Amino acid sequence: MLSGRKYRLELDQAQAELCETFGNICRDVWNTALEQRREYRRRGAWMNYVPQAAELVDAKKDFPWLKDAPSHVLQQTLRDLDRACREHGIFKVRWRSRTRWSPSFRFPAGNLITVERIGRKWGRAKLPKLGWVRFRWSRPLGGEVRSATVTRQRQHWFVSFLVETGTTTPEQHAMPNTAVGVDRGVKVAVTTSDGDFRDRAYATPGEAARLRRLQQRLARSRRGSNRRKAVLAKINVITGRVRNRRVEFCAHTASELATRNAVVVLEDLRIRSMTASAVGTAEQPGRNVRAKAGLNRAILNKGWHMLELALRNAARTTGTSVVLVNPAYTSQTCNACKHVDSKSRNSQADFRCTACGHQEHADVNAAKNILNAAGHAVSGRGDLGFGRSVKR
Repeated sequence: MLSGRKYRLELDQAQAELCETFGNICRDVWNTALEQRREYRRRGAWMNYVPQAAELVDAKKDFPWLKDAPSHVLQQTLRDLDRACREHGIFKVRWRSRTRWSPSFRFPAGNLITVERIGRKWGRAKLPKLGWVRFRWSRPLGGEVRSATVTRQRQHWFVSFLVETGTTTPEQHAMPNTAVGVDRGVKVAVTTSDGDFRDRAYATPGEAARLRRLQQRLARSRRGSNRRKAVLAKINVITGRVRNRRVEFCAHTASELATRNAVVVLEDLRIRSMTASAVGTAEQPGRNVRAKAGLNRAILNKGWHMLELALRNAARTTGTSVVLVNPAYTSQTCNACKHVDSKSRNSQADFRCTACGHQEHADVNAAKNILNAAGHAVSGRGDLGFGRSVKR
């Protein structure tokens, strides 16, 4: 089984500058290759990895600065672009902006990477053209290194090793007869069909107030100014803490759900479509734009998609099955009598069936409906298992 191990690097100034150079070269290669693919498609032709890798060799003769980065790192950038274009389409793959994209590059050859532990809290790795780099030994490596990815997050650099742990996914869960339905919400992040509520505040009140003040200062600053860069650095510190807490919460919750249940049932939510902007166009302006923007922020803040990814990752080690079901009417259906009525949900937390009078917490009722729908998992087209269709 392949697994990731992420560590924080401690680079000297020369190594940090070299990493920044590698990242900038990889960004230029990505953008140039993407533009070439788009131009070929506009003319009705097709470009893939093999000819672009051959042209990269010739480009080094005309642009010597390309030689500053290891060749296999640039080739891996082209492979990543090729995979992204095949999965999402050439015109849907994004550019890598100098200001919005964090530098990142991958060493795909594990046989060229050496990792050693040099103390209780420190380790070091030998990477091509970077030499020995020190990192915080926060967890055991636990396997043979296959590749290494170096990224910059805010003011720190990190290395992620892809290791072969030698373990396999269990054929059967330790508790094979257990199952749970999970309802993801904006008030409470996770509610299970067992009546368990899981949530936490990712930002303290002081951090939220400071973030608002910094965003106001950012709006008044001039683009490209040193003041704007300083404000952005302070904002990144706070948002980085918030993101780390969200990652920890999703990983911990997913681990407990996968350990205790052989089947975990989620709604098949199209989160990208759900969080799309409601601004609209000049011909058709959007409605309730501010309310929709607040809902989008609440959904993204709870980390719905991150929780699903964490569940799938945790399921590899426990043998848990993650099942997606159609989300239609799960919050309007009575779990006791199956009556569907939007008026049954009186508020965010109160559900009282208009037919049988069954009363329960609305999120727990929805989680039970999600669990009951596990036998009717949606297909790729989004159809219900019992023969009727809903909006995609």
